[in-house]
Amino acid sequence: MTGMRFAPGRVIVHRNVRRGRIGWVRPARVVSDDDRGLLLWVARGTQVASEVTADGRGMRTMPFTEWVASTYRLRVATWAGPPVLKFLPTGANHSVWFFRDAADQFANWYVNLEEHGVRWDDGILAGVDVLDQDLDVVVWPDHTWQWKDEDEFAERLALPEHYWVPDPAAVRAEGERVIKIAEAAQFPFDGTWCDFVPDPAWTPPDLPPGWDRPPAR
Repeated sequence: MTGMRFAPGRVIVHRNVRRGRIGWVRPARVVSDDDRGLLLWVARGTQVASEVTADGRGMRTMPFTEWVASTYRLRVATWAGPPVLKFLPTGANHSVWFFRDAADQFANWYVNLEEHGVRWDDGILAGVDVLDQDLDVVVWPDHTWQWKDEDEFAERLALPEHYWVPDPAAVRAEGERVIKIAEAAQFPFDGTWCDFVPDPAWTPPDLPPGWDRPPAR
């Protein structure tokens, strides 16, 4: 994600793209964008989209064998959960999400393992496209941690002709690398941004025109 910077306060679209197909789209406000990486804010009430089957079911509601045999559409909905801060470190194959509780207080970090983002900017609309690799790590405030979604990861790896992760060892190695950083309480697991308060003028954005433009990656 080098060579292109987004101005603070700008609304961009954070998208998950799997084999050229959009999996989910989340408009987000740019909090900061510097040498460390891109920091995004997804507010409660933001209009989002995600891929579902023709009958409206998401990928996690069915066996992967059924999912790959289905037809799909993008369903527009509202981000109903607590707001989330997302940090995409420059050049890294992961992002770190700062989850909040129902009272909007910091709850835990979530390491989303993904292929590093590809940025794009059409002038009016901009975004960053990542490839979510499904295996994740939950890091608690005391810097203990646990793997998440290992069963889903294994299930999908059993269908390599359909799955978008060609090197599972590399995905797990990236998780192990970040776990060491978390255990040492090093940035961004050092308390940075845990007390973040968004600009009160930042209203929850809707999906902007062009949100479903062809993927950049």
